[in-house]
Parts: sequence; structure tokens; C-alpha cells
Amino acid sequence: METLHLLAQGFYVALTPENLFLCAVGVVAGTLVGALPGIGPAGATAILLPATFKLGPVGALIMLAGIYYGTQYGGTITSVLMKIPGESASVVTMFDGNPLAKQGKAGLALGLAGIGSFVGGTLSIVGLMMFGPPLASLALMLGPTEYFSLMVMALSLVSAFTGRSLIRALISMVFGLLLALVGQDVMTGTPRLTFGMTGLLDGLDFLPVGVGMFGLCEIIASFEKKQEYEIIKTNLGFFSVLPSLRHIRETFGSMLRGSAIGFLVGLFPGAGPTVSSFLAYGVEQRISKKPEEFGHGALAGVAAPETANNAATGGQMVPMLSLGLPSSPTTAILLASLIMFGLRPGPTLFSEAPDVVWGLMASMYIGNILLVVINLACIPLIVMLMDRVRGYLALVILLLSVLGVYGYRNNVLDVWVMLTFALVGYAMRELEIPETPAILGLLLGGQAESSLRQALVMSDGSLSILVSRPISAAFLFLTLVSLVLPTIILRRKRIETSDEV
Repeated sequence: METLHLLAQGFYVALTPENLFLCAVGVVAGTLVGALPGIGPAGATAILLPATFKLGPVGALIMLAGIYYGTQYGGTITSVLMKIPGESASVVTMFDGNPLAKQGKAGLALGLAGIGSFVGGTLSIVGLMMFGPPLASLALMLGPTEYFSLMVMALSLVSAFTGRSLIRALISMVFGLLLALVGQDVMTGTPRLTFGMTGLLDGLDFLPVGVGMFGLCEIIASFEKKQEYEIIKTNLGFFSVLPSLRHIRETFGSMLRGSAIGFLVGLFPGAGPTVSSFLAYGVEQRISKKPEEFGHGALAGVAAPETANNAATGGQMVPMLSLGLPSSPTTAILLASLIMFGLRPGPTLFSEAPDVVWGLMASMYIGNILLVVINLACIPLIVMLMDRVRGYLALVILLLSVLGVYGYRNNVLDVWVMLTFALVGYAMRELEIPETPAILGLLLGGQAESSLRQALVMSDGSLSILVSRPISAAFLFLTLVSLVLPTIILRRKRIETSDEV
């Protein structure tokens, strides 16, 4: 009953005219940006983060969350109509969505994707309500020793399952931790890695770094892509997009399985929408009575991955809100927005700012309804805007980024930091070094250092406290497993490949 009471309070917050408007703006903006190839949810939320400063924590989170799950559907439009995924989680939808479009069934593919997004998103919010508060209550029992080990485990999991090379991912993570050291030492006040620049005494702020690495970096990368975009011409009217009851019945089981897979995968750092969509697609292909249809226009091949990637967004919110641990670049940006408003993400957030947490959950219900209504009714308009806006996208993003980052603290140094990390992010991509571990290292490094120092004070400087406490030792054991397991899997694949040859 308490949960229902808190949810009712959340709807009271989310249904105010201002927050309802912000939710709609977020969903529409996310859909439009997701439909533009290359930007993705992390880039979209990073670019638009500065615009939320004056909205307050509730309004900012509602808008940013709307952008997040809006992009998950927006990328589907380009996957189906252009065979170009707007973001990585839409790659799988392309396998069957584009063949359906070539068969003249683009409306059906987009309609099923919209319904699947609604089902997956809604069920994941139910999961967030069920698992979020209990996990936060359990986290209150963790001390600084357990928190340090938990953060180490989160960073290792992200590094282990991000990118193709564990070594490159670990290099990225160490780079992020070094960035977190910039500024004054918390205990001694000694400047670290500031190179004599007084503007860095307070450390590197997440905003200019995040906007540079995820926003401007995409624009730099887009300049070297010389792709011809051709949109499949087809009827996208409301009745051609709206799936029939027969089609919904055929794919409803796929949607339920995709929801479960997406939510569970979203709970783990380093996984998220992309991994969940591939897993859901693989499961449907294995259990299908007609597996040969997959890749040639199977309806389940659209419904399952699209449901899974939206369900993963709710799953990723669980560790972010309950433990203060982001599991993806986008949730890292959401976490940074809470910190910038003076809130402390983690187990105390549910008791200290219930209006923020439950207002966000309620807004996600509303946002999912808006998402399916807007996309089923306005796909032709979205396609037209996508075609018109693409040519001016680079200029718009550059102006938004510079004005937003400068307006954050009226500091020119922040703009230079943003431009520097746009180049750093581009260089990392060219070297195939993933950016995600670096961003999470920057965001969690300060908290991890503080927790470690508190633990060492408790043990008179002995590191044995990290393994003498059972929960901490368990987290460190899982850290070791996460680093060893990918190496074992990679070696087995190499052996199997050499045997086949």
C-alpha cells in the first residue's frame, strides 16, 4: 500500500502542466534525435543537459528520461526505412524491419515497434517500482568498505563487457579515474594534475567532458561519413501503422519475453539496450517454429528486440537510483544531473527526495503512453522533419553545446574542456578505445576514493579490511570473475575457430 501511495504522489508531481509539458518535449526531442543517425541517447542527453539547469531536479530528470526512451524508438525509424540504425540498440531491429519495409510493410514494422516499446517500457517501470526501494533499503546497510568494492565491481563489469578488447576498456577506465583525480585533494587540499591552472582546482566537471565526448564527438565523426540516405517511400498513415489485433496476438509472447530479458540485462553494468536486443532476437529465433523467416521480415524479429531495448531503460534505472551506480553513458548523465542539483544518488535518495524518484517513475508511465500515441500518429511528420533537419544538425548541436556549457558556470574554460574532450573522444574511437569506462571512471572515481579512504581510516591503513568483510570480499571476487571470464570466452572462440579451419 505504501508503494501505491508513493506512486500516487508521483503522479501528482508528474501531472502538473509544467512537468507534463517537459515529458512531452523530452519524448518528442528524443524521437527526433534518435531518428538522426549517429547521435544516440547518450549524445542527445549530453547535448540537452545544459538546457535543464533552470528546471529543477524533477523537471530536468523527467525531460532527460523522456529523451532517453524517446531515442530508443526514434532509432527504429531509420533502421526500418533507411537500413541505418539511429543508435546501436536499433541494429537488431534493422534485420527484419528493413525487409518488411521493402515488402511494403514499413507501417506494420513501425507500429509493432511502437507497441513493443510501450509494453517493454511499462513493464520495466513496474520492475523498477518492485526492485528499486528494497535494493535501496539493503544498500543502507553497506559501509564505505562495501561501497568501494561495489564501485570497483561496477567499473570492472563495464570494462569487461564494453568494446572488443578488455585491455583497451581497462585503459579507458584508468584514464577516467585519472580524470577524477584532477583538483584539490579532499583531505590535504593539495592540487593534483591541475598543471598550475586555478580553474581546475575544483576538478573536471562532468558536463563539459560528457558533452564533448558524446555530443561534439559524434559531429566530428559524422563529417567523415559520406553515406547517401535514401528513405523507402511507403504509406505511413495512421491506419497503415496501427497493427491489427491478429498481429499483436502473434507477437505478444515475444514482447513479454523481450520485456523480461531487457529488464534483467539492464540491471547489469555494461550491458543495456544493445545487448538485450541481441539476446531477445536470438531467443525468438531459437524458439520460433519458422526460424528461416528471421532476417527476411519476421514480425517477432522486430517486436522482441524493440521491446527489450526499451525494457532495459527501466532496468538501468534500478542501480542508478538505488545504489548511485550508472550502468551506461546515458544513466551516467542522468546521475550527473542529480549531482548538479545537489542531490546524492543512492539509497538515501528514496527517503530524502521521494518527489524526485516517484515523480520520475510516474512520468515514465506517462511518457510511454505519449511515446506510442505520438509515434503511431505522427510518423510521417517525424520522417519529413528528419529529412529537412539533417543538413543543419551539426551547426545546431555546436551552438547548443557551446552556449549550454558556457551558461552552466559562465566559464570559458569549460568550453575549452568540452572542445578538448571532443577531440579526445574522437581519437579514442579511432583507436577503438570505448568511452563508456572513462566516463564512468570520472563519475565514480571521486566517490570510490572517498570510500576507500574512509575504509582505511577504520582499519588503521590496512587493506585487509577489503577482504575481511564478507560483502566486500564477494564484490571483489565478482570483480575478478568479470575480468577473467571474457578472456576465457575469447580463448575458447579462438580454439573453436582454429578447429573449424
